[in-house]
Formats: sequence, C-alpha cells, structure tokens
Amino acid sequence: MHQTQRELEQLYRDRFSDRELAGKQALWQVLCDQVFQELVPRDGTVVDLGAGNCEFINNIGAARRIAVDLNPDAARFADSGVEVLTTSASEMSVLEDGSVDTVFTSNFFEHLPSKDLLLDVLRECHRVTKANGRLVVVMPNVRYLAGRYWDYFDHHLPLTHLSLAEGLNLAGYDVVRMVPRFLPYTVKDARLTVRPWMVSTYLRLKPVWPVLGRQMMLVGVPRQ
Repeated sequence: MHQTQRELEQLYRDRFSDRELAGKQALWQVLCDQVFQELVPRDGTVVDLGAGNCEFINNIGAARRIAVDLNPDAARFADSGVEVLTTSASEMSVLEDGSVDTVFTSNFFEHLPSKDLLLDVLRECHRVTKANGRLVVVMPNVRYLAGRYWDYFDHHLPLTHLSLAEGLNLAGYDVVRMVPRFLPYTVKDARLTVRPWMVSTYLRLKPVWPVLGRQMMLVGVPRQ
C-alpha cells in the first residue's frame, strides 16, 4: 500500500537535518544557475513535478513558474510568483495542451508505486509540453546504487537510465541527452556541509562523475 499523506509528511520531516536542508538549498542554487537554466527559457513556462520544498522552482528563472505537488505544504516553501498546483502529476488538467516549455522533475519518479502510473505521468507531461519543449528528469540510477536505493522507506520504483529511456520513448519522447552518472546520491549524512563552491567544483570536474555519480539525468523532446 502506498504511504498516506501524514506518513509521508513524517518521513520528510524526519529525514533531513537543518544542516542537510541548507546543503540542499546550496546545491540547487548552483545547479539551476550552472546546469538547468540553459534548459529553461527565461521568457517561457516551467513546471516542477513533485516540487517538494521547491528548491528547483524557487531558483530557476522563467516568466511562469509552476510547482506541482500533492502535498499542500509545498505552498509554504514556494516563493512569491510561483504558482502551486496541489494535484497529481498524472492529472494536470488545469494546464493546456502544449503550453509548457520545460517540464522538470527531480527525485520524484522513484516514489511512484508502479510503472503504469509512471507512464500516465509521462504521457501527461507529453500532453502539456510544447512541440519544441523538453522534459528533464533527475533521479537515482539503481544500476549504481545496489542496496542503498532501498535505504528510504518511500522508494518504490527502481529504474536505470536505460529503463527510464524506454519509458520516455513509450510516452512519445526522444531522448536527446543521457547522463547515466550525474550527481552523487544524496546530501544526507554528508561528512561536510555542502557549499556552493563545492558544487561548482564538482560540476567542472566531469571525469569524477563516473566515480561519484549515482543519479542520472535524461532530457527528452516530443517526437515529431
């Protein structure tokens, strides 16, 4: 059975310390500035699926920023100017067909209970994505995690870069960029507090990604 909203709230409240949450904020500030902003047009519309604490959507630049999360608490974390949709990622009916430049999601798909629901979400993403838009996915790559993937009680759906690419293809996306080993797994239990300069250094040292990277990044575009 999938966790209840109250159970999920408890999991997330207890999972990260204040130091780790500060590290996540530093991480996302740099990632948005140095990696993801080039995938999000500043004059366009971006949607953040499973926005959580809104680290991505608060730090990305776009004319219209939309956070999608079933948890109503997401509205507490969203900056002013961010629209919050308290709805399922598979039912974004308030968004028109082909109205979004970039759909972004990080560390969300692994929490879905089934591949059937994942396909529903991907097809809904495809519906709202512009013909020249893109879907950007960051998530743990189970190929490089082994048992660590299951350290979190709410992880359900293990995927590799190859199985995720197949799912994107089934939903009507062509994968135009695949980074099997992108970011380290998590800031939780990190020995050092994550600082912006540390993230910038890591991003520049691409030869270390195949050693330390445990999360993948895939970019898909709607098939023409």
